[in-house]
Amino acid sequence: MPRTSATAATAAPPASFEQAMQELEQLVAQMEAGELPLEASVAAYKRGSELVKFCAAQLDKVDSQVKVLEGDMLKPFSADNAGGDD
Repeated sequence: MPRTSATAATAAPPASFEQAMQELEQLVAQMEAGELPLEASVAAYKRGSELVKFCAAQLDKVDSQVKVLEGDMLKPFSADNAGGDD
C-alpha cells in the first residue's frame, strides 16, 4: 500500500506558503531517499509541481504588494549597492 504522501497528489491546496514549503521538503526527501514505489513517485512529483506553482504564485503576490507599498522608492538590488558604503 502506498504511503500517505503518494495520495497527496489529490490533496487540497496548502493553507499557507510555509505549509506548502514544508510539504514540498518532505516530498523531496522521500523521493531522494528512494522510499516511494514508481506510482507513488509520479504522484509525489505531480503534487510537488502543484506546490511549486502555489509557492511561485504566493511570491508573485507578495512581490506585487511590496511594489505597491514601496512605490517609487523600490530600486533594483545591484552588487554595487551591496557594500553599504554610501
